[in-house]
Amino acid sequence: MAPTHSGRSRRKIALGIRLIGASALAGALVAGLGIPAVGAIGLGAKAAANEFNNIPNDLAIPQLAQVSTIYDADGGVIAESYAQGQDRISVPLSRIAPVMQNALIDIEDHRYYQHGAIDLEGTLRALTKNASAGATTQGGSTLTQQYVKNVFIYEAGDDPSKLAEATRQTTGRKIQELRYAIKLEEELSKQQILDDYLNITYFGEGAYGIEAASELYFSVHASQLTLTQAALLAGLEQSPSEYDPLLNPLEALQRRNTVLAAMATYDSISPAQAAAAGGPR
Repeated sequence: MAPTHSGRSRRKIALGIRLIGASALAGALVAGLGIPAVGAIGLGAKAAANEFNNIPNDLAIPQLAQVSTIYDADGGVIAESYAQGQDRISVPLSRIAPVMQNALIDIEDHRYYQHGAIDLEGTLRALTKNASAGATTQGGSTLTQQYVKNVFIYEAGDDPSKLAEATRQTTGRKIQELRYAIKLEEELSKQQILDDYLNITYFGEGAYGIEAASELYFSVHASQLTLTQAALLAGLEQSPSEYDPLLNPLEALQRRNTVLAAMATYDSISPAQAAAAGGPR
């Protein structure tokens, strides 16, 4: 059924409020995320809001490079070619185990389905931490914002200068991520964004996307992941090198248990399931 005039009006008003709130939040990020020099150079919330509104919001969703397999006449594999040096096999969300989806959301952005592009609760918490931590910018990013960052990294390719720009942790970069994230959440469903996120993300050891990671670490498809396997892979996302199970098995195990604890906290699994999977009792 088509939305009524009053329904469309309420939607426009709600959208306007979100955009106003986002502009104000952009100002708050500059004023409070962290940088003591901000006050010295005279930048304020109003300037940040103006900068935010002037950022283009038409983020292009990349066509992700895939692994190409070369077969002989009998169907045997001769070689595999990795476009852009990335081992990736994109799969739809329907072919990614629900437990994997839950594990990632619970450890990275447990309110993902409740908030929009911006999690005000998480951002305010980050602002509080940054106020006491000095110049370091921390936390507050939603999965949608993280996806935008991953797009920047993907587009940077092997160019060191572009990669450094894509990964820099500055207030300006966070404001840009916010702008694009808002637009994405207007155009794509949460499921579509999660789908794209799980296929673009780097999971270490040359594996890009959840299907390649599942095959690399566990020799199974993403649809076949168990609870313990999903928890380990979800933990890798934050720092693939630090939590690499091949190089740092103890750190990987501790991180996996952190994911299991988060899943139990947010009721994706029971405490008994977390304990049975090796998590904290």
